[in-house]
Amino acid sequence: MSNKARIIRPVIVAAIMAFLMTAIITYLNLGFPPDFLKRWMIAYAVAWPFATLAAFVAVPIADRLTKKIIAWIE
Repeated sequence: MSNKARIIRPVIVAAIMAFLMTAIITYLNLGFPPDFLKRWMIAYAVAWPFATLAAFVAVPIADRLTKKIIAWIE
């Protein structure tokens, strides 16, 4: 994987996960009020940077664990 891909991939993964998770959490906490979209987008704007930082930590760990699990299975 190229260096650019190592930077872009976690950002995209974090964006998708933060988008879905903030939608679910916002709905569970508030139901579906008239300003749901506004509240969801605020939650998403806050969550995405933190999710990106977490992804930069989690992706390499997940890659190493995946390799170990595959080696163990085989």
